[in-house]
Amino acid sequence: MASKLWRKKKVVAEGTLAGPARVDARTKNLTRRLQVGDVAIINHTDLDRVAAENLVAAQPVAVLNAAKSISGRYPNLGPAILEEAGIPLIDDLGPEIMDISEGQWVDIDGARVVAGGRVIAEGTLQTAQSIARDSEAARAGMTVQLRAFAANTLEYLNEEQGLILDGVGIPDIRTSMEHRHVLVVVRGYDYREDLRALRPYIRENRPLMIGVDGGADALLELGYTPDIIVGDMDSVSDKALRCGAEVVVHAYRDGRAPGKKRVEDLGVDHVVFPATGTSEDVAMLLADSKGAKLIVAVGTHNTILEFLDKGRAGMASTFLTRLVVGGKLIDAKGVSRLYRSSISNWMLVALILAGVFALFAALAVTGAGQTFLSVLTTRLGDLAEWFRNLF
Repeated sequence: MASKLWRKKKVVAEGTLAGPARVDARTKNLTRRLQVGDVAIINHTDLDRVAAENLVAAQPVAVLNAAKSISGRYPNLGPAILEEAGIPLIDDLGPEIMDISEGQWVDIDGARVVAGGRVIAEGTLQTAQSIARDSEAARAGMTVQLRAFAANTLEYLNEEQGLILDGVGIPDIRTSMEHRHVLVVVRGYDYREDLRALRPYIRENRPLMIGVDGGADALLELGYTPDIIVGDMDSVSDKALRCGAEVVVHAYRDGRAPGKKRVEDLGVDHVVFPATGTSEDVAMLLADSKGAKLIVAVGTHNTILEFLDKGRAGMASTFLTRLVVGGKLIDAKGVSRLYRSSISNWMLVALILAGVFALFAALAVTGAGQTFLSVLTTRLGDLAEWFRNLF
């Protein structure tokens, strides 16, 4: 936090910032190589929460966006997250900003971007006031987005009716989920906090773990090993793919599977699951069809704003998926709030015996305690003799 505040003060004091450029149209790819002190250059309309949180974690000097970070479609969450972290966001710079070379030195003067001694582009420096104003105006676009979301949902239902209602096309896998708890982990909202909060639940119930793309690495980071990895393999590490988990490659409905070649090159056994929609939906449908008793979702999308914040028409599949598996599905936050770690009977007995032993040990090393134990032993002997005389 101190470094973020220092950067913010530097902007105010000097008016300029500078650093080497890291350029990528896909923010997800950029954050993998972004380092402290770099200038992040993206082309991300409606900057979403997950992308913004990943940018904040990398601590760039500034974020330069070729597109509008708030287009007005809906009140997306990303720009406010950057502003709160003290990372300047310069918006709507245009496509020319993407022509800056990787590693080229970039100077930022207010809302102007200078590279190679010339002004490359000039945009809008977002502030807390401008973000609040644009977000409020974007709420008016929610009606249009909801209608589009509903239309996409119906389209998805028409395309995947067999999969959703009858499980047609779900591949055979070697991992058994019958009557088991299944933890589906997506590297999305609050996934680290949720996984830490679920430690008691995981320890006692030992759920089968499914990592959705980068969710597999999230499990490895916290000391767990995924049993299954599901996804198009664009954001999961080679280490995770080689960890021994069963791999399910999410493919397009027409059979194209961009991630298939990658796992083949790694020599990893896998099956292909062609389906429309997102990989997190595929993971939940897989768990449901294979007899999972309970599905606990970590880092997934739950609210309409989160669906829209994902920025893909394919998120319409998520709504129907939750209707299908709803009887088994529970969000990680619900589990962590309601779950209480139980103490078994044998653990309770062991605790009592340990306490009694500690008490007698303490009494045995003091004069008063030895006298008390002697009297207690005599009384217990008298009581035992009385019982024998009864019979």
